Amino acid sequence: MSDYLLLTSLWLVPLIGAGVVLCVPKGSERLVKYVATGFTAAGLLLALVALAIYVGDDRANAPLAERAAAIRVVSWPASEAMGAGDVDGNLVIRRDWIPAFNIQYYLGLDGISVSLLVLTGLVSLLACLASWGIEKQVRGYYALFLLLVASMTGVFLALDLFLFYVFFEVMLLPMYFLIAVWGGEEREYAAIKFLLYTLFGSVFILVAILILYFWPGDAPAGGFQAGTFDVVALTTIASTTGYYGRWIQDWVFVLFLVGFLVKLPSFPFHTWLPDAHVQAPTPISMILAGVLLKVGGYGLIRLAWPLAPAGAFDWSYVVAALGVFSILYGALAAMAQTDFKKLVAYSSISHMGYVTLGMAAMNLAGGSGYYAYGVNGAMYMMLAHGVTSAAMFFLVGVIYDRAHTRDLDSLGGLNDAMPVYGAMSYVIFFGSMGLPGLCGFVAEIFVVLAAFHYSVTLGVLAAAAVVLTAGYILWTIQRVFLGRNETWKDLPDLTAREIVIAAPLVVLTVLMGVFPQPLVLRWMSPSVDRVVQGVAEGSARNAAGPMAESRDAGPPQVARAR
Repeated sequence: MSDYLLLTSLWLVPLIGAGVVLCVPKGSERLVKYVATGFTAAGLLLALVALAIYVGDDRANAPLAERAAAIRVVSWPASEAMGAGDVDGNLVIRRDWIPAFNIQYYLGLDGISVSLLVLTGLVSLLACLASWGIEKQVRGYYALFLLLVASMTGVFLALDLFLFYVFFEVMLLPMYFLIAVWGGEEREYAAIKFLLYTLFGSVFILVAILILYFWPGDAPAGGFQAGTFDVVALTTIASTTGYYGRWIQDWVFVLFLVGFLVKLPSFPFHTWLPDAHVQAPTPISMILAGVLLKVGGYGLIRLAWPLAPAGAFDWSYVVAALGVFSILYGALAAMAQTDFKKLVAYSSISHMGYVTLGMAAMNLAGGSGYYAYGVNGAMYMMLAHGVTSAAMFFLVGVIYDRAHTRDLDSLGGLNDAMPVYGAMSYVIFFGSMGLPGLCGFVAEIFVVLAAFHYSVTLGVLAAAAVVLTAGYILWTIQRVFLGRNETWKDLPDLTAREIVIAAPLVVLTVLMGVFPQPLVLRWMSPSVDRVVQGVAEGSARNAAGPMAESRDAGPPQVARAR
């Protein structure tokens, strides 16, 4: 399979599936569910194929900049794709899209994006299976669901900032309608709050992109010119020259940071998340927690830090402190909840704080080794949280479907009535808690280790948060599963379909904790280490290079659009 066909199919297959679903005759709801599940399964299969190529082919796991440099930019049609300078099989494609503005159809994968791509495929398939209980406007639901999957996949593929922004914005509408139409009693309020917060963050991202595009600085060696959306080229320039200078990097970094912290989310941009989770149907909560939040983390590691390394260094302590505060705040807020779903939502805020902290712990003195631990931990936390949070929201949904309540004070004794459900829940909740041998522990130990070598104070606070996490997880288990409660003694245990949905997540929770190196780190870490190296070099170069600018010099004039 050619790169062009594979990478395009990854986002196009679910989009085609959305169209096919809409063409199914009205009244054939069961067929709609089969069709949607088939297209979602095809998306996961394609993601696994991309992963196999990436792991097994030296051309595909070479540095992304090298692979991108080997691809000629050609015009449509696709029949002109291959030429003497092109390398098929390296998981990068480029086509002119809007030549007047130097916008390209530019897709590519590395260890970071391919990991999140597989996570997207898996969670999407399981959420699609969990959606089989949807009975209201089934065709519309699955069409929007598949459109959401296509846009999320495109975000992780895009290497052109304009294309990235298009996919990023397309995600908003299907998620808005999936909450507003199929959500709970206050679904309209939660949906509009989600949309307004995310649009607010999008404005900051757009301004940062436009600054990078129009910035007129002195062209460095290599003939680079302003007016490109090429993420790989901009990253290389940021790490090897002073083209943007320190002042402008501070602004670009802050703009990207605010935009992606809204999506992550992090304090103080987090308040939309509990409302969205509580009101969203269970499968959409799985997608929201398992994948959509990771778009924020991916934006930080792909754009914010690499494109503005000097700005990242200048703001590192503030961002690290914000990450630690989010960890503590999310844990304390989760402990205060009586709504089962809202508790899991606040736990997501706490866990995403580890992502921010791992990225910000830029202890570069004497080498960037410990910083690499932090960023690897941040990436591993995104994957581990994607698995455990999707499972937790599904398990909460199972209880709500049976007991019609999420009140933790009303539950209890479920372990006796639903032993299979209880056993799976223990593994998932302990994995989220960070119990050694489960996936959360690997991520937390990497981040805390990097934090200790960056700031002892922040490291101690991040480590202490583990106790708070254990507190609300164990208290939740006690209130939901232990004791005796005659009210729920006749609740049925998990059905075969529900076991099929939960079992892969339970297995991954264990395997990612026992075998982190062969399962994830083997292909993810080299890409993370290259990002860390580029950020370290860029921050050092901009700090001492001749083109570093004074903060007091004021903003230079921005060139006009060409």
